[in-house]
Amino acid sequence: MPTDVNDDAIPGTDPFAIFEAWFAEARASELNDPNAMALATATPGAAPSVRMVLLKGHGPDGFVFYTNFQSRKGGELAANPQVALLFHWKSLRRQVRIEGIINEVTPAEADAYFASRHPESRLGSAASDQSRPLPSREVYMARVEALRGEYPDGSVPRPAHWSGYRVTPHAIEFWQDRAFRLHERRRFTRLDRGQWTSSLLYP
Repeated sequence: MPTDVNDDAIPGTDPFAIFEAWFAEARASELNDPNAMALATATPGAAPSVRMVLLKGHGPDGFVFYTNFQSRKGGELAANPQVALLFHWKSLRRQVRIEGIINEVTPAEADAYFASRHPESRLGSAASDQSRPLPSREVYMARVEALRGEYPDGSVPRPAHWSGYRVTPHAIEFWQDRAFRLHERRRFTRLDRGQWTSSLLYP
């Protein structure tokens, strides 16, 4: 972090290049899940909800995560495609806020990611009616074991209701902690032609 409080820590250039650089530093410094991000959704009536999910892909085309489409967040995403993401890397004293619209990843992308997961994770996902009432832990584990009996090597196929979303951002904001709470914030906004403009914000 710059020692001169008048220096810009966040360049007003390419937001995806900045994210890539910050994310690389987070992977090197964060002890657990540097790809963890808060995902905020809302119902059509504007009731908000938020939870942590894991970033599984990113680039100029957007930010990818996977979920059960029959879960609470899946229902909210189907009804309202506007979302917000938040990364908080405490070891680096940085935050990144992203606002955008979701679109489903392709079936091929979802199949490839599901196949890359640990067999136990695949069994757990396929056995779960995510967000729905569960009578007991034993009921869930019995469903896992039943699937294990059907697929002893863990090669359970991806359920049709389990896939991914790509968040196409229209705004990305970077926040850098600075001494004496003289923090630095820069917000990037996508223009109609796909280009980006940016400006500093008061902390």
